Amino acid sequence: VQLQAFGGGLVQAGGSLRLSCAASGRIFSSAVMAWFRLAPGKEREFVALIRWGVGRTHYADSVKGRFTISKDSAGNTMYLQMGSLKPEDTAVYYCARGTQCSFQVGEYNYWGQGTLVTVSS
Repeated sequence: VQLQAFGGGLVQAGGSLRLSCAASGRIFSSAVMAWFRLAPGKEREFVALIRWGVGRTHYADSVKGRFTISKDSAGNTMYLQMGSLKPEDTAVYYCARGTQCSFQVGEYNYWGQGTLVTVSS
């Protein structure tokens, strides 16, 4: 399975942006799909995940209430709707696929190439 993330760009603080992650094939219901981000000078950090089959979601505290993770009805595209964006949300955002409901980078074995989100103050 190949993942491709897109939708990043430059946005002003307080604005919104929607990221997409398209899978080359079917994402099985047992999968866990997630978004991570890598900001300059920081380690890659968990943003949000969705348990593909049941649709249950989890968020990092830093984005809770501002970001929403979802999937399309066809079951091969994931989204991250980002709102009330802050300069500290600036990062390269990656989508990933794993099999465990985890916040850890190492639990995900398929990664997209990343899409840059820049939030200006």
